[in-house]
Amino acid sequence: MTAEPIRRSTLVRAGRPHTFDTFVRHIGRWWPVRPYSLGQDQVVDVTFTPELDGRVFETRGDGTTATWGHVLLWEPPTRFALSWEVFAGGTEVEVRFQELGPQLTRVELEHRGWERLSPEQLRTTTSAAGGYSRGWQVILAALTTTSEHPYQSTEHQPEGRP
Repeated sequence: MTAEPIRRSTLVRAGRPHTFDTFVRHIGRWWPVRPYSLGQDQVVDVTFTPELDGRVFETRGDGTTATWGHVLLWEPPTRFALSWEVFAGGTEVEVRFQELGPQLTRVELEHRGWERLSPEQLRTTTSAAGGYSRGWQVILAALTTTSEHPYQSTEHQPEGRP
């Protein structure tokens, strides 16, 4: 893997405010915690604290939490950026929400800062579950499904979630 940013995008057939809100306020309903979390099957919720320096974290069945990152930039419903702290060195994730029409939103994600990681960390992050490049594609697909069909249950729900 190079130090180049990972960029992924998706089109969502829903308005920008709704799509932004689904990402932030309902992340625990749609984020595919298996395999895209630290606690895997132990995760019962994911929380995004919607404010500058807010925490993004998972909660496990035993009540313990693990921080994924903190909000670095907060401009609802246009964009936000997070420190991504799931490994030493940390990277950044920025997500932008571009309104293309009343019920059409382009979500663009950029995961950058890979140059901060050691070669060993880069090897580890690219080998697990297809690496971040594949992972963000799966995660954006889950966001799209939940944003477009907010009342359908999805296979991405953590254990114990309705």
